[in-house]
Amino acid sequence: MNIEKNIANVRLTLPDGVTLVVVSKTQPNEAILMAYHEGQRIFGENKVQELAAKYTALPKDIEWHMIGHLQTNKVKYIAPFVSMIHSVDSFKLLKEINKEAKKSNRAIPCLLQVHIAREESKFGLSEVELEDIIGSAEVATMKHIKIVGLMGMATFTDNTDTVKMEFSYLKNMFEKIKSTSLPPSIEMKELSMGMSGDYLLAINEGSTVVRVGSTIFGDREK
Repeated sequence: MNIEKNIANVRLTLPDGVTLVVVSKTQPNEAILMAYHEGQRIFGENKVQELAAKYTALPKDIEWHMIGHLQTNKVKYIAPFVSMIHSVDSFKLLKEINKEAKKSNRAIPCLLQVHIAREESKFGLSEVELEDIIGSAEVATMKHIKIVGLMGMATFTDNTDTVKMEFSYLKNMFEKIKSTSLPPSIEMKELSMGMSGDYLLAINEGSTVVRVGSTIFGDREK
């Protein structure tokens, strides 16, 4: 598996203004360093323990993004260093991130994860829950988080019409929120949609952040 070549190929497909998050979950540090030496600095992990261990072991100019489901009792382990949390799927979690970030005297950029897929197993906020958070007086006073956009995961299917429809739905929601009057703690600038199998579709629907793993590292051997 030629990681350097794969990263270069993925980058060629990305228009200006689209950020590549290389999904490094389950990958050994050696593989991550290959991508690092190719100039990649943003990596995504989905488990807190693995993320914290890699942060300790790998170069300190790496930006670590938490892209997996995050439990409130695990926030404290990543709050001092995480660059962005993509997977904020409850008001309770947002409050915990704000509390833990305060201890490190920082404001953590967060994306609100919206449930757009047909699978019930995927996490995320409903449209009503999203609107409740955006309009909350309490969120407006939070000094240690910055809501910078939305994240969504499409249905895992070969039906591209379904996937496009789900991405389009999230993009419309993003634009709708963006057009309203927002407090300083909220700024709609990032739309994190698209993974290895559907990131090109996501970009066409307006994604500004793509999360790509297996296209770069290959399918992880079981």
